[in-house]
Amino acid sequence: MRNTRQTNINIHRDAWVEINISNLENNIREIRANIPNGTKLLGVVKADAYGHGSVMLAPTILASGIDMLGVASIDEGADLRQANISCDILVLGAVPVWAVESAVKSDLSISIFSQGHIKACEQAYKRTGIKPKVHIKIDTGMNRIGVDINKAVDFIKEVQSLNYINLQGIFTHLAVAEDINKTSEQIAKWDNIINQIDTKNLLLHVQNTTGSICYNVKNSNTRRLGIALYGLYPDFAPIEFNKPHLKQLISLKARIVNIHTANDGEGISYCHSYTAKGQRTIATVPIGYADGIPRLLSNKIKGVLNGVEIPQVGNITMDQMMFDITGVEANLGDIITLLDENHSIDNWAKILNTINYELTCRLKVRLPRVYTRE
Repeated sequence: MRNTRQTNINIHRDAWVEINISNLENNIREIRANIPNGTKLLGVVKADAYGHGSVMLAPTILASGIDMLGVASIDEGADLRQANISCDILVLGAVPVWAVESAVKSDLSISIFSQGHIKACEQAYKRTGIKPKVHIKIDTGMNRIGVDINKAVDFIKEVQSLNYINLQGIFTHLAVAEDINKTSEQIAKWDNIINQIDTKNLLLHVQNTTGSICYNVKNSNTRRLGIALYGLYPDFAPIEFNKPHLKQLISLKARIVNIHTANDGEGISYCHSYTAKGQRTIATVPIGYADGIPRLLSNKIKGVLNGVEIPQVGNITMDQMMFDITGVEANLGDIITLLDENHSIDNWAKILNTINYELTCRLKVRLPRVYTRE
């Protein structure tokens, strides 16, 4: 049996994204089975849950065993609060010092790594009477944001001494989790810092998805899970591990809005990048690069129509694309599936020499989301 929930955004379209909630529950069970008991789990729902819909998925993520959520910005966290999500929410990215008070008022934890952040926390406390909740970010090798490792111990101890900051955790980020040697170097730097401070009642988190599955870190009681929640694999380290059986949440579908015949030698779409060889039956669906399907995939991907794989032909346009359905029985309104569990977005990523994360985030909000449970 298949039940559905649908958002009220642009529902008058013949193209949509389906999100399988049952697969989300499966993925969390699979990941949890490989993680030591007692370990806290932080579910990363930034970028609208990697394009899957953070507000809609957050209740299921939390009910399935995730303890807290991670976002990229205050605005993302505030959106969850407005949707009555009450769990701890950590802003993983750099928070502007002028916005710390907003984070406090939204009951969000923030990442800090500078004297500017400390001062902003003091000012926010004076204005609100609420101690800002913070996690200290340490840069052990990502070279993005974070306290320098040579200053980290002093910075942590300073924050611990302040009565206007609620220090909840300390964390770092693995830059090359698929490389054992580089990861070991980062973990060693982390351990050296953590061994010099009092960590009682603090959340300590190092491992991202790959790190969570492939490495055990002594000074770590919390793990951050991102892409694996959504049924997609990151690059894994070349070591032995129990790979979880993940199921892709996202499907992408569109209905045929036009069927016509292209004669031999006729070009299709802009620039005529595809020319019909013989008489071909062409179907048009109302979905294109403005919906997040890269134009560089033109003439390189396939869809499924009534159980038959069909090639996409001609340049993908802003709002429409065409498929060659010659020999397939079809009518207006029939569904062409571009992505599902058997047709992974990883295939698109390989064609484009990119990562699955980027492509799920591209699927735009103007595509209605339909949430299903099997």
